[in-house]
Amino acid sequence: MAGRHFEDWTIGERISHEIRRTVTETDNLLFSTMTHNPQPLHIDAEAAKASEFGQILVNGTFTFALMVGLSVGDTTMGTLVANLGYDKLVMPKPVFIGDTMRAETEVADLRESRSRPTAGIVTFQHELINQRSEVVCRCLRSALVQRRSA
Repeated sequence: MAGRHFEDWTIGERISHEIRRTVTETDNLLFSTMTHNPQPLHIDAEAAKASEFGQILVNGTFTFALMVGLSVGDTTMGTLVANLGYDKLVMPKPVFIGDTMRAETEVADLRESRSRPTAGIVTFQHELINQRSEVVCRCLRSALVQRRSA
């Protein structure tokens, strides 16, 4: 199991996730289609070309999902009870087809669960970074994580 238990985390700990991912046209088109998002900036090359970006802009919800997905193996794989919420989501830079993404995580907070003695809450700050070292997405994720068995 790759994920860590509540007791294994410390505030301020940072992880640079090894898995990287180059975003493809297929990723963007399928995600936009599956989520019924008809935004021309995501699926219409001519409309996107006429925009300030001059090219297709990758769907922001795909960008967010990729950021979280790249972090799971090192954070909550096999120890997650539930994701409790996502806060302070920002996308300071656009993502384009062909950009290669990597993720970094910092533990922002730890607290005991009042309702579940077998779990604790870890708040992660995730960042998604492109090949130009620009942060393209950032958020806080609160995760209910299992404690080690007594």
